Amino acid sequence: MPHYEINFIENMSTTETPASAIQVIDRMVSLLDAIAHNEGPVTLKFLAADTGLHPSTAFRILSALSQHRLVERDPRGGYLIGRKWLRYANAVEARVDVIAEAKPIMEALRDDVGETVNLTVREGDEVVYIERALPKRMMRVEQVIGSRAPLHVTAVGKLMLGLGGADAIAEYATRTGLPRYTVHTLTNAQDLQRAALNGVTRGYALDNEEAELGVGCIGVLVMDAFNNTVYGLSISAPIERRKDDWIALLMNAGRQVGDRLGMGR
Repeated sequence: MPHYEINFIENMSTTETPASAIQVIDRMVSLLDAIAHNEGPVTLKFLAADTGLHPSTAFRILSALSQHRLVERDPRGGYLIGRKWLRYANAVEARVDVIAEAKPIMEALRDDVGETVNLTVREGDEVVYIERALPKRMMRVEQVIGSRAPLHVTAVGKLMLGLGGADAIAEYATRTGLPRYTVHTLTNAQDLQRAALNGVTRGYALDNEEAELGVGCIGVLVMDAFNNTVYGLSISAPIERRKDDWIALLMNAGRQVGDRLGMGR
């Protein structure tokens, strides 16, 4: 059984995070939890006592959080959860909504093709897998929800790059260096540009064993009413089972998801 995204996690987790950086994150979370558990503004003295942090340490972390608007202070100096968290909460809520709307369409497509169907979103130079519909067969491709993959090795990622045009593709290639994952990975900027732009023109793109040997994918984009990319929809299968007949089914499913979200063109 191919372990498509599991291998991605193994390949991309080679950089270790210093213990001190992890400790700062732990302390930051403990402070945010302490603030959130109280209805009104919380004093530095209370937060230091509640979290067990030295007041000077707590103050430095809270100051950094304030600079990013993740924490706010009232006129008396008490600490409150920052309103910037509303943006993150809205993003999570929107993602939950799209999963609820997309899942029935994904499951119907899965039943039609008998292979794994994935829903993805772009974050920076990667796609993130946020939902999947798995077929009931022993030999199948599985993507781990929450796992990530570089744009240039995925079908959907090529389309997201292609929408930005030749300059955006060149910038991505320079920025990332186009790391190789298999012998089929597109590591030449011109080859990537050709594949991405052609994919945008025809409305779908392919992953021909570029992320993992033996795995082939077809991807389309879910667009909003203003023709902006919102999500990606793809079919992943062992390369020998992938069929061109699925392209029209996938493109139709992508339009259906957009329509259900009020984003259809």
